[in-house]
Amino acid sequence: METLVAVPTAEPGGMDAPVDAHFGHCAMYTLVKIDDGEVKDVSSVPSCPHVQGGCMAPVNYLADLKVKALISGGMGMRPLMGFNQVGIQVYHGSGAPTVKAAVEAFMHDSLPVFTVEQTCGGGH
Repeated sequence: METLVAVPTAEPGGMDAPVDAHFGHCAMYTLVKIDDGEVKDVSSVPSCPHVQGGCMAPVNYLADLKVKALISGGMGMRPLMGFNQVGIQVYHGSGAPTVKAAVEAFMHDSLPVFTVEQTCGGGH
C-alpha cells in the first residue's frame, strides 16, 4: 500500500536533511512516498505560512498534497486535532536526527502515534 509521509525539515530538504523539531516553524516538508516497505520517491515542498487560516493552513496544505502520515517532533493541540480530522496520522519523531532515520523508524513501526499529551502551547 502506497503512503505519502511528510517530515518537517530544514532546507534544502531530502533524506539527509535534519528533522525540524516543530512542524509549524519548519522551512519545508520532505515528502517520502513509501510502497511495499520501500522508499519510492522523495521530494520537497516549501512550508505553508500560518498567515491565512492559522494553524489549519499547513494541515490543509498537506492534506491537499495527499499526505497520509506526518512525522513531527512537536506541535500544538489545534493542528494535531486538525490532522486527525483530515485523516493524516501524526507520529512522534522521537528525536530522529534526519529524515532518513525518521522514515526508517516509521517503516519499522517504531514511532509512537502523537498524542494530545505531547502537544505544546504552540505559537512560538
